Amino acid sequence: MQYRPLGLTGLSVSAISFGAGPVSNLLTGDEIDRQRAVLTRAVEAGVNWFDTAPGYGNGRSESCLGAVLAEQRAAQPLHVATKVRVNLTGETDLRPLVMQSVRESLSRLRLPRVTLLQIHNSITWNRNDQPTSVTPDDVLGDRGLLAGMQDARDAGWVDHFGLTGIGDADALRMVMRSGRFATIQAPFHLLNPSALRETPAEMCDPDYGGFLQTAYELAMGIFAIRVFAAGALLGSAPSAHTLRTPFFPLPLYQRDLERVAKLQQRLGSATAVGQQALAFVLSQPEISSAILGFGAVSHVDDAADTCRRMTAATDQPGDE
Repeated sequence: MQYRPLGLTGLSVSAISFGAGPVSNLLTGDEIDRQRAVLTRAVEAGVNWFDTAPGYGNGRSESCLGAVLAEQRAAQPLHVATKVRVNLTGETDLRPLVMQSVRESLSRLRLPRVTLLQIHNSITWNRNDQPTSVTPDDVLGDRGLLAGMQDARDAGWVDHFGLTGIGDADALRMVMRSGRFATIQAPFHLLNPSALRETPAEMCDPDYGGFLQTAYELAMGIFAIRVFAAGALLGSAPSAHTLRTPFFPLPLYQRDLERVAKLQQRLGSATAVGQQALAFVLSQPEISSAILGFGAVSHVDDAADTCRRMTAATDQPGDE
């Protein structure tokens, strides 16, 4: 496994991270033996970062991840990142909401603290411009989310703060430039790299506005999410989560599948497309780690093999 610096945190993160979200349905389901087998293989492969959230299966992801991680005897420290998402109406003091969320997360995870606490809300100029979105002031204000996160850190529950990079690019930049956040995770994949790279209009669905360049300039750690476009880059049918999520609508998935079909004609197989998709993300020097939603032991093996082959190619001596 390759390890990369995580921004200015002083931590090294595996190039492949374990995503415990609902798309793969592994840790939001109830197949305990499969959960144990897949997570154990990930640890054996050198994965040291595990990403979850209270909203993944209404807390089930955190509970299952905590139970299986408690069984692991890893050769290195394992890091857990979780999130806080608030649904705002008229609240003016968000700090108690953050503290309650973290307290409940730690209980489900069976941990005294987490390495990273991330804001899971989108950030826009007005509340609910996007589903559950909050404003920069909701984040940075004296009684905002960041103040609550600081309370959680003062309590010894959290080491570092992070953002989810969804929303308005300029609003995200404003929050990043506060200098208070160590990391950001954002959609970045072969079909739409616009969060990091200038991208032709026909590939921007949506156009994320290049805000990850600002994150890189600020030396933040950057996690790529939706690396396989929620499964479209693997040629998969839409997951149950994709059929109902308000954040990445089904028509987007269907358009991605059409583009993947053309890639498959060129590359020869769905497997080749998946390998190319992961290699593309891992080849970006700005990316600290790719968060993948593993559903089977073979998924871990395939991803680790791609990572090994890329590392071996990078380590080859140049022409004399």
